[in-house]
Amino acid sequence: MLISYLVPVVLILLLIAASIRILPEYKRGVVFFLGRFQAVKGPGLIIIIPLVQKMQVVDLRVITMDVPEQDVISRDNVTVRVNAVLYFRVVDAEKAIIQVEHFVTATSQLAQTTLRSVLGKHDLDEMLSERDKLNDDIQEIIDSSAESWGIKVANVEIKHVDLDESMIRAIARQAEAERERRAKVIHAEGELQASKKLVEAANVMSENSAALQLRYLQTMSDMSNKNASTIVFPLPMDIMEAFKTMSRGVPGKPTPPPARSTQDDSDTEQN
Repeated sequence: MLISYLVPVVLILLLIAASIRILPEYKRGVVFFLGRFQAVKGPGLIIIIPLVQKMQVVDLRVITMDVPEQDVISRDNVTVRVNAVLYFRVVDAEKAIIQVEHFVTATSQLAQTTLRSVLGKHDLDEMLSERDKLNDDIQEIIDSSAESWGIKVANVEIKHVDLDESMIRAIARQAEAERERRAKVIHAEGELQASKKLVEAANVMSENSAALQLRYLQTMSDMSNKNASTIVFPLPMDIMEAFKTMSRGVPGKPTPPPARSTQDDSDTEQN
């Protein structure tokens, strides 16, 4: 007699256990009644009729997915290996269950194909220097394609762009050449600015002889501070001109005869 009462009680308890579902705040349940979509329920307590209703649970939190490494041929025919990380979440549980089979796998495949397609349209330099722009392009394409699945792509980040050793050496040589070019340009600009300042200083000194004399004395003072066996004294051209003028006026120095013209020579020969 006890068994006859115990069996129905156990069946009722099993039926109740199979009928009750409790979903947390970040999950939703897509309920089907005899195979047809009925409603999206949750969170909280949900009662399901066994064998008549069926519920599939969908997580609404952001899913972090690693996109496997992809072999990409850039527009300038350079082969690189690129991997990325994808952040997405389900915004419509009904579409995520009904419109696509295994939405996580579908999103992963879509991310891989989009990554190869977008990066193949750009040069290697753009892959290395314009990652933010490439991330935005990839995100926009995946988001527009996955929108019909009820999925929102939050972000896409390219993690690594791996090159072979020959390309790494070539990029290093290119970077070194670029640094040398910039150094030469900066040096040339400095020489140009210095030459302009020297011209301005020369113009100022030419207008004031006292400034030239002060500069001369400063140069002499700087030379005297150095321990050198040979000292070269700079002599201004103005002093040389003064010496020439004085030498012309020294008494007793013969005056050079005036130069005779060719006309006087011809008159002498005719006479």
